[in-house]
Amino acid sequence: MSASAVQTAPTAARPVRPDGPRRRRNLAFERVNPMVYVVAWLLVGLCIAPVAYIVLGGLRTNSQITADPSGLPTTWEFGNYVEVLTSSLFWQQFGNSLVIGLATTLGVVVLGVMASFVLARYEFSGRAAMYSLFAAGLMFPMTVAITPLYIMIRGLGLMNSVPGIVLPQIAFALPTTIIILVPFLRAIPKELEEAAAIDGASRLGFFIRMVVPLSVPGVVTVGILAFVASWNSYMLPLFVLNDESSYTLPLGVQSFASQYSVDTARVLAFTSLSMIPALIFFSLFEKRIVGGLTGAVKG
Repeated sequence: MSASAVQTAPTAARPVRPDGPRRRRNLAFERVNPMVYVVAWLLVGLCIAPVAYIVLGGLRTNSQITADPSGLPTTWEFGNYVEVLTSSLFWQQFGNSLVIGLATTLGVVVLGVMASFVLARYEFSGRAAMYSLFAAGLMFPMTVAITPLYIMIRGLGLMNSVPGIVLPQIAFALPTTIIILVPFLRAIPKELEEAAAIDGASRLGFFIRMVVPLSVPGVVTVGILAFVASWNSYMLPLFVLNDESSYTLPLGVQSFASQYSVDTARVLAFTSLSMIPALIFFSLFEKRIVGGLTGAVKG
């Protein structure tokens, strides 16, 4: 074969191989047992089915629910949702839940960051015991302490008030907050603090200018968890609040169900509207929660 033929011969096209990380991800997906996906979808279905039943139940009439409790709407009845949304009591209870949730979140974030900073960065006698005390708080849910807590709130004159709900919720949310935030703050290099001190920054200045921005993933995580827990809280408001105008939405659902027990479709509409805000809020910040918890474990 002549040299010109060799030069003009077409070069065989080489298959383009995916890059390393993408190829490893594809191989990882190929090795996953299909039963894992089956089990995962079953678990997702078990979680979504009750929510879907409540939402769709609000779009049915009482006669449809009585005839076929587990069926789909034959005619879509949006009037149930319209009646609830035009009710002033629903929006009043929605506002109560929003105010209590935001106040609880603010208190948990502010106090949690300050306490976690001290436990993570300072050496002092009893630090380990204090951290263990906060960790032990995870083993005592609010339902266990509801009776002495009720007596304390009544003695302080906080019955049927926002502080009577917010302060205990902050106290019971702080253990989880500190357990999550301490690894974040402990992972901040000491060299950064020394450089800030050389530049003339005080401890408070270092905390505000450096620590708070660097701990944003953990702060967002604990804030979301605190807000959702406050929004769904039922036991504490049940003991503290005794006026329907001051009810939160979980208590409002119970009161509405007792008042309109015959109107099942309307009760389902009220229930779905009361839980949808928390579901939307949690879904929007799901990645932030996972990222924050991952950072806490790595720290």
